[in-house]
Amino acid sequence: MAKRRRFTHTTTLEERLAEDTERLRQQAKAMKPGVARDSVLRRIRQNETASNLSEWMGSAGLKAPP
Repeated sequence: MAKRRRFTHTTTLEERLAEDTERLRQQAKAMKPGVARDSVLRRIRQNETASNLSEWMGSAGLKAPP
């Protein structure tokens, strides 16, 4: 059986998502409209949704997401 590789993150999920989102925003600004840019914008929305869900799941009140 293969041994499972473990990786310890040095930053939180929210920080990694924010960094990736900012990098993708800069990338999208430099791109012309088209399929590739649309996929980058989709990834930005996915990161923002993941960040919102993570924040919601970690909250004490567990209110419904916006």
